[in-house]
Amino acid sequence: MTDPLPTGAIIGILGGGQLGRMLSVAAARLGFKSHIYEPGAHPPAADVAHQLTTAPYDDTDALSAFAGNVDVVTYEFENIPTSALDVIEALVPIRPGREALRVSQDRLTEKAYLQDLGLLVAPFADVSDAASLTSAVTRLGVPSILKTRRFGYDGKGQARLKSEADVGPAWRDMAGQPAVLEGFVTFTHEVSVIAARSVLGDVSCFDPGENVHRDGILHTTTVPARLSSSQRTDAVLIAAKILNALDYVGVLGVELFVTPGGLIVNEIAPRVHNSGHWTQNGCVVDQFEQHIRAISGWPLGDGSRYADVVMENLIGHDVDRLPALAKEAGCAVHLYGKAETKPGRKMGHVNRIVS
Repeated sequence: MTDPLPTGAIIGILGGGQLGRMLSVAAARLGFKSHIYEPGAHPPAADVAHQLTTAPYDDTDALSAFAGNVDVVTYEFENIPTSALDVIEALVPIRPGREALRVSQDRLTEKAYLQDLGLLVAPFADVSDAASLTSAVTRLGVPSILKTRRFGYDGKGQARLKSEADVGPAWRDMAGQPAVLEGFVTFTHEVSVIAARSVLGDVSCFDPGENVHRDGILHTTTVPARLSSSQRTDAVLIAAKILNALDYVGVLGVELFVTPGGLIVNEIAPRVHNSGHWTQNGCVVDQFEQHIRAISGWPLGDGSRYADVVMENLIGHDVDRLPALAKEAGCAVHLYGKAETKPGRKMGHVNRIVS
């Protein structure tokens, strides 16, 4: 498929969480329909989608029917089984492509890939057993952090090593899963770039945002970030380099540590990203519309920022503040339609216009 999708075309989305929900809303604004594929019952995205398939990722019949019903497929999370992608790709394009998923699904693969591009990453070591962890700690030192190579997010699948006494408990936390040890990086703050690349190879980046985490979960993103003009340029060039190397189509999130020695890539996410939610109220074209435009073969939109914004995630019972937030001037509320409030669960976010 090289021609732009016409209005009325159907966007297939793997995953029915809040990112799929907001992608569906953006697709509808452009005249598209969305079809969600999600194993779990009653996903948030189903409330705003044209169609929903509820089936596991090993149901080849359901996957084939889904792929046959849509014009292009995208995804809201990285950890989709390769076997499911094989079924879908035989019938319809997947954007972003498989290479982006291959790289991002495994932290060790991702770090090696970025390093091979000439980008700075935190020192790291492959950890396959207790002995290799001990050896890695000897080489990288403590403090350091042990992460599962696959399936970790929002602080899950991680163990911090403050001293060598933490080695044993940290390995037990991994429950035998292959892992990677990351050495400590001295950084002043973390920023992220939300970048997009079109089918034709055009690249557009949103302004970098400055991130603050609590308990391993993103708490706020503030735009503009504290960066010099040269750092801002470097951040955008890093994101563009990754996009082009992957022959990427869609929106990509790139997290960076700001250090005295330059910008260090923390991780990449081949999808719309939590730290890009500020674009919904700070730009004419937000990250969700930009992604739909890219995967549909449309021109990229104007992502220039017209306001300073602070995005705050509503985690768990933060959502109980809704009555006060709804009254707050300059505060846009975005809720995800999740029926049950749980600790650590992302229930929504707010964007505060600060200028």
